[in-house]
Amino acid sequence: MKGFGTKRRGRVLLGSALALAVAATGIYIATASADEIGAGGVRLEAESYAAHSGARTENTADAGGGRNVGWLADGDWLRYDGITIGGADLTARIAAQNPAGGSIELHLGSPTGELLATFPVKATGGWQRWTTVTAKARSVPAGKQTLVAVMKSAQAADFVNINYFTLGTGATRPPATATVAPPTTAAPTSATPTASTSAAPPQAGWVPVDQAAWQRELDAFNAIKQLPVPAGTTRVAEFHTDCSVANEAPDDPIVFPGLAGASHQHTFFGPAVTAATRPADLFAQKTNCNAPGDNSAYWVPQLLRNGQPVKIKSFRVYYGSRLADPSVTVPFPPGLVMVHGDAKRQVATPKGASGQFWCAGSAETGRSADGNWPVCAPGGNLIFQLVFQDCWDGKHIDSPDHRSHMGPMQGGKCAGQYPVAVPNLSFMVNYDSLGGDGLALSSGMASSMHGDFMNAWKPENLGPLVRVCLTAKAKCGTQPTFTGG
Repeated sequence: MKGFGTKRRGRVLLGSALALAVAATGIYIATASADEIGAGGVRLEAESYAAHSGARTENTADAGGGRNVGWLADGDWLRYDGITIGGADLTARIAAQNPAGGSIELHLGSPTGELLATFPVKATGGWQRWTTVTAKARSVPAGKQTLVAVMKSAQAADFVNINYFTLGTGATRPPATATVAPPTTAAPTSATPTASTSAAPPQAGWVPVDQAAWQRELDAFNAIKQLPVPAGTTRVAEFHTDCSVANEAPDDPIVFPGLAGASHQHTFFGPAVTAATRPADLFAQKTNCNAPGDNSAYWVPQLLRNGQPVKIKSFRVYYGSRLADPSVTVPFPPGLVMVHGDAKRQVATPKGASGQFWCAGSAETGRSADGNWPVCAPGGNLIFQLVFQDCWDGKHIDSPDHRSHMGPMQGGKCAGQYPVAVPNLSFMVNYDSLGGDGLALSSGMASSMHGDFMNAWKPENLGPLVRVCLTAKAKCGTQPTFTGG
């Protein structure tokens, strides 16, 4: 578990209304820029990363203002794309309060790529006491590079803040803007997509939906006739798919696309997945999910006991609706991806806490020695249920944090900046385990449980399931036929 302690309390004093709102929601705002600093040099702002692991941004007290990157601990990293390094003399502007210190390694291409340089990190006397440290590049590669700053420390606690780097005379990076808060354009008020009226490029990390493709899917969906619901049908908006394990790997093509080995270990269900997998790739792959037309990929962090993988007993995804009026639900747009849960959340989960693993098929008879895991009576098994958001912004199939294009319902409806109702996913992960001591997730404590979804449903299969089952508030199985009981 990371130690935040003094660091977090000290940072609240710096917060503007924006910073406090960001801290409360987990949404960060980062502005990327490359500022000239004289003599042909360029300053690379730390918050201009294209991807990251473990970073958060905040208002800085350093000269010049702006924002710095913080909450950085051993193993966290920041990736910058399109960097041209102009010389071997490098600097990093840092602040640190953790006496353990450490270093910041600059690697080429990936977190495990060729080591370019190492900046030493020592305590500076406070999280906003800034100093400049220097390093020499081992070589100066020509052309544009992918540069990854990797945090190294002997302790697990946060140990360094970074404001900016300078990367030698003539270092350049195209200015860009990245924001995790949804763009400020008006949200659509219905599920009918509208063409963009602006030629401006999308903001970094926000992936627009293919409006033409989604409109075709909506047209086909709206043409599907609702079936009469016979007596005895269970009136719950629901259908499901059952999948088995496809592969396990330290990859995450949503969070770390193209970076093989950059993630903690995941268990993948449905088609086999690599770091390079994109939604369109899944349609050509074999899947072990039993709902016809479901080529979607699902994954969760691997569960371990004393460092060894715990076998999956079963994996089911329920598709449903929690809305007061499920008839407004429409299928997922093509290419939608989303993440739910927080791999960085490392807090205790004693009995009664939210985000619990629990016992299925038998009673809980106790807790692990640390209190975070239940002990199940014989005949049952350990289980986790992960429930995703079911309202969509209607405009983006991905966002910089892979969450901000999705949101919660309000008063039983999808409204505001998330006006489009889509099926609600619920992962039911059953483990061949009775719980107890020695358990951990590959992402850390039980509280770090999370899940990823990459949509690859064939529209001709998903549409009837949504129309016949969800919009009629009727229970189905893996196909659009009603069930009772």
